[in-house]
Amino acid sequence: MKFRTILFLLCFSSLFAQNNGNDETRLAKTLDDDNSKYTNVGNIGLTVTNFGSYGHGFSLWPDQPSCEYPLGSGIEHVFDGGLWIGGYISNDANGNGKSGPYVTTAAVDAASVSVRGGGFEFTNDEGSKVVERSSLLDSKYFSPNAISHQDFVMDYVDTNLTLSNGELITDHVPLGLSIHQECYAWNYSFANFFVIMNYWIKNTSSKYVNDVYVGLWTDAVVRNTNITSPRTGSSFFNKGGDGYADTLKIAYEFDATGDIGFTDSYFGVQFLGSNTKYDSVNFVSWQFRNTADPNFFAPQNDNDRYKKMLGYFGGNNRYNIGIKPSDLKVPSNRSIMLSSGPYTSIAPGDSINVTYAIVCAKKFGYDAPALDSPEQRKNLYLNAGWALRAYNGEDKNGNGILESSEDLDGNGKITRYILPSPPLPPKVKVIPESQKATIYWNKRAEESIDPISSKKDFEGYRIYRTNSGYDLTTSQNLQESMILVADFDSTGNSIGYNTGFSYIKLDSPVTFDDDTTKYYYRFEIDNLLNGWQYTFSVTAFDEGDADNNLGSLESSVLVNAKRVLPGTPATSDKDVEIGVYPNPYYGNAYWDGSSERLRKIYFYNLPAKCEITIYTLSGDVIKRIDHDQTSNSSDLRWFETYAKDAMQTMSGGEHAWDLVSGSDQAIATGLYLFTVKDLANGDIKKGKFLIIK
Repeated sequence: MKFRTILFLLCFSSLFAQNNGNDETRLAKTLDDDNSKYTNVGNIGLTVTNFGSYGHGFSLWPDQPSCEYPLGSGIEHVFDGGLWIGGYISNDANGNGKSGPYVTTAAVDAASVSVRGGGFEFTNDEGSKVVERSSLLDSKYFSPNAISHQDFVMDYVDTNLTLSNGELITDHVPLGLSIHQECYAWNYSFANFFVIMNYWIKNTSSKYVNDVYVGLWTDAVVRNTNITSPRTGSSFFNKGGDGYADTLKIAYEFDATGDIGFTDSYFGVQFLGSNTKYDSVNFVSWQFRNTADPNFFAPQNDNDRYKKMLGYFGGNNRYNIGIKPSDLKVPSNRSIMLSSGPYTSIAPGDSINVTYAIVCAKKFGYDAPALDSPEQRKNLYLNAGWALRAYNGEDKNGNGILESSEDLDGNGKITRYILPSPPLPPKVKVIPESQKATIYWNKRAEESIDPISSKKDFEGYRIYRTNSGYDLTTSQNLQESMILVADFDSTGNSIGYNTGFSYIKLDSPVTFDDDTTKYYYRFEIDNLLNGWQYTFSVTAFDEGDADNNLGSLESSVLVNAKRVLPGTPATSDKDVEIGVYPNPYYGNAYWDGSSERLRKIYFYNLPAKCEITIYTLSGDVIKRIDHDQTSNSSDLRWFETYAKDAMQTMSGGEHAWDLVSGSDQAIATGLYLFTVKDLANGDIKKGKFLIIK
């Protein structure tokens, strides 16, 4: 059987690594390990791989998030991390003939393996991929077997000593394990800030593996990459403060000094549970490349790593015993490890299930962002509580015992990963027009059945929008930028305002070209600014469930969020004048970014298909632009920066230009002429505009 080369940074000849004053590159490798998948249904973008790691060491930055929260904000939380499994190999469950300890790692602190980075000791079948599936009916990955709105499924082993090219996996002693991993993410507004990491660990050898510990190691780094590039080296990585909350079994990191005001968030690793008895959950932390401080040394071998998994910072010191919480608040470049165990023994052919969660949260309150006060941790603890609730599923009180009142599906065993469900989000279409936008949506939410109460409990709709300029902030948080515009709910009960739906309901449903969805509702928002980017969303909410002590639940504003730019519609009317705005254009217009290539002006009242030609006063052509009403100007750097998914919808009669010539030069101050040729009838219109920089 062939096995794939462990490739941490895909398709790169050299690998980016942390730089603490010395140049450091990771060993280049060449085959096809899969690190192309990342969660994107909710508000956290976490890259996962089929070799046991998560994050990507910023090798794929800025095109793919490592662990970005909120999604699209540019605030990253992980350099890299991965699964660690430690234990002894024995002839029997009593430990006779044992050797070890050995620790198999998905990734390690680069200091642990000299200067090349690594610790990539899990391998997979050549050609295998991370498999995606979804419980969402609209998803192209829909599967009845899906657990969440976005599942990732992968398999790998620790049983190989060499890579497929024959290269030795340095210092690796296999425990004889096969790992099946599944990751779960949801789009619910109350559950879109965590990713569950679910591991089945099977002993495929003929030996016993005893005194097993299972943990997640993470090189966390909470920084705003819109402000500070990860390519800057040590100054990017040495800002972390750490902590641990034993009641929720969550280790966390925050930005203790850097990018103050923009990285007010937490990254957490939480232990959720196991199907096998264990004694303790342990937290440790150490400093990058530290081989001097006995309390925070970076482990150099399997014996060191195993002792870390047992909970020892150094010597006989453990958290809150020899190590004070305040010691971890001092900014530094640290790793964190959360592990559980020991799992007494895994016999040949047997397996254990261990589950963790990656949890992110914004700091609560108004304390200084560099601090880590109990008040600031409120959201982290709330979010961790929802992750634990998702894991517990039917086991509402988390005692590991299924009481008869908890057995919702009647199968006699605990069914996990059941969350209360708001109504299905409606399918939404937004039509941008000049200075307004019209929102349409269907009524599928009204047939939703709650999985816990088994009732149709739809109550109403809420319409949201952003203000103009929300996208120009250094740190975008779309969910927090959404403003409630209108609220419509059912009549005949004591919930809400009993407005009814007559104001928004159409006399008969409408459809659109290339869209067979029947839209039953319509809402118009006017007084918008042409050329500015807005996002609109419609959510559905339910009436709550008093029997299960649940308040009203609302679908996520992010699920059907539509980004549009109001503007003039396409027209071939000879009497309609074409034009440019702003005109005159002054340097650093309100919507401009910070660099030359983040400027833009708009041509308006354009035909559906036309050619725009821009001239100097002397008649020299400086730029030709092909316009199609279906285009969205996504090739402009402005949209690449402020509309990263290139999914914005424009009105059809406008086209943005970044003031860069066809020869890739920024144009100078001056008066310019332009023509617009209608490709449908050959008509040509003329205009002019003034640039003042």
